[in-house]
Amino acid sequence: MSIGMLNMYISFAGILFLILSIVLILLSRHKLTGVFSVITAIFAYVFMILGGLIIFYIVMSGPTA
Repeated sequence: MSIGMLNMYISFAGILFLILSIVLILLSRHKLTGVFSVITAIFAYVFMILGGLIIFYIVMSGPTA
């Protein structure tokens, strides 16, 4: 597997984390209450940070040869 393909799959994971964080934030703000809302929001923000770091890594790594 080439480096370019590996970067593509890593970026897909980052995009998936960002989409999952959006869904979890909407769920925690509109559908859940109490402790479940807080736990879901914490997971959502962790996924958002991880997704952002992954995308930042892919963008800053630059083009492959």
